[in-house]
Amino acid sequence: MADEESSKANLPLPPPFLEVTCRSSGKKTRYAAGTKSSFAVNLINRKLDLGSPLALHIEAVKEGEEPVNFGPDAVLVDYGTGWKLQTVTEVDYAEGVTKGEGIPAQIESSGGTHPTKRVSKPGISSLYIAKILLAFILMFMLGAILTIALENLPRLILFINSSM
Repeated sequence: MADEESSKANLPLPPPFLEVTCRSSGKKTRYAAGTKSSFAVNLINRKLDLGSPLALHIEAVKEGEEPVNFGPDAVLVDYGTGWKLQTVTEVDYAEGVTKGEGIPAQIESSGGTHPTKRVSKPGISSLYIAKILLAFILMFMLGAILTIALENLPRLILFINSSM
């Protein structure tokens, strides 16, 4: 019995938390064992700065091994020595497309429960400004035509009545 207790004491205890490295920011975040992947991805994306690529999902990686991807409902698991949990970003997928790897057309970062943020560049260009100016010019021309027509309406009515 003493041998069993001493052998149990020698076994390393699993860590009470899991660390996930964000590839966009380089920061590590800790999560309790049993945390769902979608929850971790949402928290990581909320802490990112504007313009940083969003995390799409989490994967476990080890040198020389095929990565293990966690779906939105998967529970985060530590696979042991050498395995690290990290996020996969939009930039990683773009690099995969340029390398010729098959990438799914639509990717849901959080299992469809929360919308993802998209950062777009401003759409103001010289063509956009020219279209706005043209719209203002046409609007003022239409207003001038209607004003002239309404000012001359009494004369038109008199002319029609006098010719009858």
